[in-house]
Amino acid sequence: MSARGGTATSKPTGKPATKTATKPEKRGARLSPPEIEEMFSRLQSLNPHPTTELEYSTPYELLVAVALSAQATDVGVNKATRKLFPIANTPRQIAALGVDGLKPYIATIGLFNTKAANVVALSQQLIDLHGGEVPRDRAALEALPGVGRKTANVVLNTAFGEPTIAVDTHIFRVSNRTGLAPGKDVVAVEQGLLKVVPQRYLQDAHHWLILHGRYVCKARKPDCPHCVIRDLCRFQDKTPGDPEPVAA
Repeated sequence: MSARGGTATSKPTGKPATKTATKPEKRGARLSPPEIEEMFSRLQSLNPHPTTELEYSTPYELLVAVALSAQATDVGVNKATRKLFPIANTPRQIAALGVDGLKPYIATIGLFNTKAANVVALSQQLIDLHGGEVPRDRAALEALPGVGRKTANVVLNTAFGEPTIAVDTHIFRVSNRTGLAPGKDVVAVEQGLLKVVPQRYLQDAHHWLILHGRYVCKARKPDCPHCVIRDLCRFQDKTPGDPEPVAA
């Protein structure tokens, strides 16, 4: 996925510009509210209906997929769940498989031994405490084996439509680089995002920021020349190159 953007230039008019007029506007380390509005307006225009790249059809399938995705790619998780879910895609079916029965389906995913144990244990807990249903409650989700704040946020946002933001490495990087919501840890960034992201964008902000970090604002060599928010971004070490103009 690529995002395209650029900066506008203006022509001189009449009298030569004075030093005061040509002095660049000083900007703070953080994006201003109007800049944040513009940022999400552009991201929305590029991708009006963003969603997770994990494949799922029920809240339980999403929960399992997210639990498997830690330190793994969505592509790798999808390859595994395409084999697993046709065989077992409910808490009772996964619990019946057991840890040893589940492992062959997810053996290509990193940390599969631990993940198999957690998925079977969380499935049994869903049966015992929640009637086999995924709870729409943060505390109950985080009480499940192997489910932390990030996983709970993804499930609440993507499965249940809650305006939460799950801060992963991509969102952490984008938030700090751009000046959107700088923070020393994921909790600080999450709290900052919830304060500054306009309400109308909160539902989809999680996906926009993940996709932007995954495909444009990459860790090693961000694709700044084709970034739709390049002119807004506070990142000092931008990848050089001429941006392409935003289409009218």
